[in-house]
Amino acid sequence: MGSCLSAESRSPIPGSPTSPAKHYHRSRSKRRNGSRSSSFGDLSLHRIPGRVFGNGFTDFASLFTQQGKKGTNQDAMIVWENFGSRTDTIFCGVFDGHGPYGHMVAKKVRDSLPLRLSTHWEVNLTTDDVLREISLNTGSVNSDEATSFLSADEEFRASTDGDGAEKQPEIFHALKESFLKAFRVMDRELRMHQGIDSFCSGTTAVTMVKQGQDLVIGNVGDSRAVLGTRDKDDSLVAIQLTVDLKPNLPAEAERIRKCRGRVFALHDEPDVPRVWLPNSNSPGLAMARAFGDFCLKDFGLISVPEISYRRLTEKDEFIVLATDGIWDVLSNKEVVNVVASAPKRSTAARTLVETAVKAWKYKYPTSKIDDCAVVCLFLDSNSGNLSSASNTKPEVQQSLIDHISSAVESEDFSSPNGLNHLGTVQICKETPEDGSEEEDESKEEEHSEMGIEWSALEGVSRVNTLVNLPRFDPGKEDKKGRK
Repeated sequence: MGSCLSAESRSPIPGSPTSPAKHYHRSRSKRRNGSRSSSFGDLSLHRIPGRVFGNGFTDFASLFTQQGKKGTNQDAMIVWENFGSRTDTIFCGVFDGHGPYGHMVAKKVRDSLPLRLSTHWEVNLTTDDVLREISLNTGSVNSDEATSFLSADEEFRASTDGDGAEKQPEIFHALKESFLKAFRVMDRELRMHQGIDSFCSGTTAVTMVKQGQDLVIGNVGDSRAVLGTRDKDDSLVAIQLTVDLKPNLPAEAERIRKCRGRVFALHDEPDVPRVWLPNSNSPGLAMARAFGDFCLKDFGLISVPEISYRRLTEKDEFIVLATDGIWDVLSNKEVVNVVASAPKRSTAARTLVETAVKAWKYKYPTSKIDDCAVVCLFLDSNSGNLSSASNTKPEVQQSLIDHISSAVESEDFSSPNGLNHLGTVQICKETPEDGSEEEDESKEEEHSEMGIEWSALEGVSRVNTLVNLPRFDPGKEDKKGRK
């Protein structure tokens, strides 16, 4: 965790020793004025039945997050049953923030990205219906407009057929386009947001939509999704569903270098390749894709998700989504075994986090334990054992979602209403749900340390970004050489 300084800045904002350049804040100061409505939108968002974002469980999932030893818990998570007002659909996601405002970025993405995805999915489904109707009505008529419309659709489908062995289902095509649009809009929203400084802060996101037996995953960063399933001998095995998008991957490194970004590891941690600005020893980001981190977006970092599809079978038992605080110390097989052996499904996520914490203390005794967030989604739940979300009328849930979307769209970015500034740490208290604050999140935010120096190289500390590194100045280096 930590911040970085922009290439143009030579001095931070007074009272904020690790804040980004002044010009970044000023460039947004003339945006729309008006009352900010997001707080009311957040209140409605928390009231949506079936949407769980704190420690707990449902009939289908178990969730747990725990703060590490590096400061504020920057991990976030969500399970949203009846997603998009579809009773057979679940959205899950975990988000690992980094940088001084990473906790705010992670929570913002957690709250806004599912809404964006649901909206674009609905639009894409409508478009598919229109294309189908055109195809049926045109017949043998040679309409140039209809032909071009259809050929464009066919070209898109051909590009998403994987190896071409067999065509992917319609839901994959609709959701792939929806994921791409939602992630792009989400990143643009973070860039414009005045209440959250994402210049040197960001978050990973591993998200998935399960509809019936169809599973579509969208991933940026190094959080991971793993499937627990049975092989032909009925033994429990782990299948990794996502790729850790780190700078050491050849394709990622090539893209970054083509954009003049640099990729290398520090001597203190040779196994952690990082992304650096062309002429500055910052920020040292340990991933190749992320939301936010706009200081690197011109130098190879992207927020485009890697999207994959899987058709679930009766042998598949559960899926684990977790931030790298889990994967840094436990293998895929170990994670699957821990979840399968948990005393109760409701405590599976907590058991996994506690196991990871013990592994951190054993494997890296001189390192600060990382934040951990886990979502365990069980696939063989009894269909008659429905959660409270299943009793919600789709039209009631949709009206809430529509109201929230309109509130977010009309959000004013000119004043950070509801934000408290404490030195370099910016705090955003979430709106209470049913009159009570999320205990874990409120405690960690209230006890955030003022003016934290985000140190990176303590013991074998594994962090996503490095800050307070000496700025590379060619002039100074030349002077030192002459001396």
